[in-house]
Amino acid sequence: MTLKSNFVDQIYYKMISIKQIGKKDIDLCYELDSHTISLWSKNQWTNEFNKEGIKVFGLLLANLLIGICVCHFVLDEAQINYFVVNPKFRKKGLGTHLMRYLIMKCEKLNINKLFLEVSKRNVNAEKFYSRFDFSTVGIRRNYYKDGSDALLKEKKLTTK
Repeated sequence: MTLKSNFVDQIYYKMISIKQIGKKDIDLCYELDSHTISLWSKNQWTNEFNKEGIKVFGLLLANLLIGICVCHFVLDEAQINYFVVNPKFRKKGLGTHLMRYLIMKCEKLNINKLFLEVSKRNVNAEKFYSRFDFSTVGIRRNYYKDGSDALLKEKKLTTK
């Protein structure tokens, strides 16, 4: 790595932030979703933001939304309903940064278990989640539009 690229990386990472985002950002979420995994319609995004217990965290490069995590908090458990980083910004540690942030938030809220679902065909995502000690606790057969199974994943948290 050259001195120049190291300097550029330092500047780049100083421009990264994570913040909770709200209903005014539905269009940005829908746009990022439609350019990545195309999971939800605009109406589904609106419905998600209106659910009780939902927190939406945006990963920002300056003011550009490059990642989203939607998490549903119920009592002492949480479910990741949506997690994505723009493909242009993957493999740079930003998804890891967003996941660590979420885990830290969960621990502060005394969440004991964190759940998610991931397509059995999404090998990269499954590897990503395994790095955070998510283990497969169940399978939903033919869950996704393409007929693939959903792996139900769980991470046990140590609360403070």
